[in-house]
Parts: sequence; C-alpha cells; structure tokens
Amino acid sequence: MPYHLAKAGTVSSSDLLLNPHTYNPTHFDDETRELLAATIAWFEERGLTKLTEDYYGKVFYQEFLDFVAEKQLFAKFLTPAGQEGAVDGARWDTARVAAFSEILGFYGLNYWYPWQVTALGLGPVWQSENPAARKITAEFMAAGEVAAFGLSDKDHGADVYSTDMRLTPTDDGYLANGGKYYIGNGNCARTVSVFGRIDSADDKPEYVFFRADSTHPAFELIKNIVPSQMYVAAFQLNDYPVREEDILHRGNDAFSAAMNTVNVGKFNLCFGGIGMATHAFYEAITHASNRVLYGAAVTTMPHVRAAFVEAYARLTGGRLFSDRAIDYFREANADDRRYLLYNAVTKMKVTTESEKIIGLLTEVVAAKSFEKDNYITIAANDVRGLPKLEGTVAVNLALINKFMPAYLFQAADLPEVPTRRDAANDDFLFKQGPARGLSKVRFHDSNAEFANASHIKNVAVFREQITEFMALLTDATPTAEQIGDMSFMLEVGQLFTQIVYGHLILEQARITGLEDEIVDQIFATIVRDFSGYAVSLYSKPLATDDQQKRMIAAIRRPAESDDSVTWEAVSALSGAYSMRD
Repeated sequence: MPYHLAKAGTVSSSDLLLNPHTYNPTHFDDETRELLAATIAWFEERGLTKLTEDYYGKVFYQEFLDFVAEKQLFAKFLTPAGQEGAVDGARWDTARVAAFSEILGFYGLNYWYPWQVTALGLGPVWQSENPAARKITAEFMAAGEVAAFGLSDKDHGADVYSTDMRLTPTDDGYLANGGKYYIGNGNCARTVSVFGRIDSADDKPEYVFFRADSTHPAFELIKNIVPSQMYVAAFQLNDYPVREEDILHRGNDAFSAAMNTVNVGKFNLCFGGIGMATHAFYEAITHASNRVLYGAAVTTMPHVRAAFVEAYARLTGGRLFSDRAIDYFREANADDRRYLLYNAVTKMKVTTESEKIIGLLTEVVAAKSFEKDNYITIAANDVRGLPKLEGTVAVNLALINKFMPAYLFQAADLPEVPTRRDAANDDFLFKQGPARGLSKVRFHDSNAEFANASHIKNVAVFREQITEFMALLTDATPTAEQIGDMSFMLEVGQLFTQIVYGHLILEQARITGLEDEIVDQIFATIVRDFSGYAVSLYSKPLATDDQQKRMIAAIRRPAESDDSVTWEAVSALSGAYSMRD
C-alpha cells in the first residue's frame, strides 16, 4: 500500500506500489478509504476493453464526471474544511489528494486531467478573501461541478504580464473581453478562475483574477485544441459582466495567487506519473515473464533483467521522494517553505523519471507497446505530457536553482518533519502569502542523512560526486556570464537536483525501513544520471578548464552490487495485477 506507516525495518519495496486488488490504506479515515475504494471499483468494473475503446474513440469522460458528482469526490477532496457551502466531510488534505491523484493516473491521464485542472481552478478561489465567490464555488462543487484555471493565452502562454484579457469599467462593475487557451475543463466548469488586467490612463494596469462561469451566454467556447478524450479549451469572453463579488484578487495578490496555485495544484503531477508507471510495470513484467524466445523466458536475458531492475529502482525512488514531500507540504508555514523546492523537483524530476520508466518498459515489451488493447500503449503516449504541463523542464530547473545557495551553503538547524497522514486540513496552502522571498527559504543539512547511509555502496559513490560538485561551486565558481547563460545553468540545476532528490529518498527510506539493497539500486541510477549531467556541463562552450576538470572528476561508474533482492521484488509483480477485460 502507498504511504506505509510501519516501523523501521518492516517495509518491503513492494508495499510501496499501488495494487488495486489489495489496496487498503489503513492510515486514512473510513470515508476516505471508502471513496478511494469506490473509485478503484468504478474503473475495474468498466474494465480494460472499455478503457482502451474510449481512449482511442476520444470519448469525453462524462460518465467519469457523473461518477465524481454522485460520490462528491472532487468536492470532498478539494474543498477546505469549514468553508461555507461545502459538503460534509470536505477537507484539503495533501496526503489523500496525492492518493487520489495516483489512482487516477493508474487508470489514465485522461481521468487524472479533469481532477488536476479542477484543483488549479480552485486555487485562486480558496486563496481569495471574497466570501461570496468562495461560497458559490463551494456550493457548485458540492453539486458535482468542476473548475478550470484560466491563466494561459494563445499567443503568450502563461506570461501573465502580457495577458490579452481586458476588463473595462462600467457603472456596476466591468466587462471582460479576450481569449484564453489551453484551459482544461473550459467546456463545462462552473468556476473558471480567469486572469486579466484593467488598463488605466497612466499605463499602469491592475492585474486581477476573477470568477467566470462557462454556462454564461457571454462565455464563447471555441474548440477543443487537442485530439483526445480530454477537453482542453480555447474560449472567448465577449462583454462578459464581472461584478465586484466575482473579483478574486487584485494587483500583486493576483500574481501571488497564480504562483501559489501552481505550488499546490501541480504537486499532483508526480503522483499521476507514478500511477501511470506502476500500471505499465505490472503489464510489462507479466508479459515478459510469460514470453519465451529462443527456448527461454524473456526475463532470463541479461539486458531485459537490467531494464526491469533500473525501471523498478526509478519507480521506487520517485515514490519515496514524493511520499516524503507530502510531509513538507503539510508541515509548511510562513517560516518553513521548503516545500517550494521539493514541489519543483517533483514537477521536473519525478515526472521525467516516469517517462524513463515507461521508456525502459516499452523497450522490453517492444511491439506489444503499440497494440491498442494494452494500458502500456496509452501510458507511453501520454506520459511525455506530464513534464510539459508545467511548461517545460527548464521552467522548474530555473526555479530550483534559486534555492541552491541556501540549500548547499546556508543550512539551518530545523526540526525533523514528521510523517503526516492524519485527517487534517492543510490550511497554510491557501495562506501562503506573497510569492517572493525565495532566497530567504532555509533548509536542513543533508550531510547527516547521506553520512548515515554511506554504508550503502552507491550512496557512498554519490557522496564522492557531491564533493566534486561542491568544489566546482566554491573553487571554480560560475561566472556572471555563465550564470546568465540558461543552457549552462540548466545543467548545473540538473546536478543540484540529484542531491535534493537523493536526500529525500534517503529520509523516506530510513522512515519506512526500506531494504538497503533496494536503496543501493536507486542510487545506482542517481550516480549514472549525475555522471551524464557532468559530461553535459563539461561540454558546454562556456565551461572553463577548472570546471571541466571538476566534472571529469565527478564522473563515476555505479558500484558493483547484488541486484538479487530487487530482481526478486520485480519477479513477484508478474501476475500480481491485471485489469479485467
């Protein structure tokens, strides 16, 4: 079961993977377990044939939305506790939001997507001080409606400074005119949080978030811009009346609401990817274990075994990092915003790990990954979209780099964050305050965690790589020109990300008591990745001789280690789950 709470020394890596046939998250309250079980049952009763037929037929997921409305799933999981108009049992609890995100990803990105964009659409509302907008939104959610995040423009993307949405003052409010693009749920959301601007004579526009309703006659739905079950809308507002009670945020608060919404809502990306990769893994290992070539099972071939071991290590690593990040979200407060870094890493690193995992699996199953009756074919097509739903990997790497000085050189004495799976509302996520001051965020020292695990061969190798990277930053410090070169700094960011990633993986492995042999295989992948990024930085035109020497010194081959424990865990997954036809 995900989010295992057992004492150290009692957890096997197989306990970390979602299996719908045995799923029983006992750490959740009764209602949460019932809702998660009902969601799994809904998909399982439909079966794989219906899932794939709807996917290739581009059938809009209305039946899923009807199920969501019947069970009030989005309303209960995505409305803060105590909100006027909310359904009974509502709370925004990051642990159960993550669990639901993973389940939806397990059955397909097309079902995860309306949930994801609803979370984003609600972000500006729950951060707003406008009680009328909050109340009506809560009532719509209780009635089974969904939400949308109207931020991006067709020509400017998420460049909010250049938004084309204009609000013109009238006697009783404003009229909004302009278009939005890439807006999931834009065809059916009763709450669309729209970003726009009010122009002024002094050429100092006031930016605003306001609430719109896709059923209003002045809301023109233009088209679905993707060939998919998903509805990703282009829409136009034509003299759409905006009253004062529809205004969610003004000025700098509107910018902060946009950034803070992303901080909360896009944490779901990593769990969607983990769910997709887990389902694909079950299919791949079951197929390969039962396929005989040249008189032997495919899984006896060394390169196939190596691919499965690597895929399993990457999947377990992403699981550990993401599970530990939940705790930092739930413990966050104005004086502890470490979650901002870990969120960026989940959006960039864990989603790209999901791509790599599914890529390895498709190499093994080969032609099988093109057949229309498999889940892995769907996963292989859709998983590449996850890192891009934030824009690009570069967006997150640029953000990650902002935290590097404090993380590496200004460690603070902070209390250890506990495991948080309790049934509580995560209040701070909607009271994050201004989206600035990232340089003031402080982190605990990672050295102790790495030292504690240095008996694990590949953790020890990775510590050597960290030493060389630190020497590059202190003894061959990037110049102003290099810092200003995005291509150069993105590689620096990739190297730094490996350290952050490994740190939280070790924390969660210690907390759960995961087998050292599995941790060793996880760090074998981290060592290889770090070496690859070191070569990339070495190859940059702006790299100096001293920097190139440091990167050459950082290249390591993973330590030879016994992968039998990992392979045993992989083999045990053959036949452990398959979706009914």
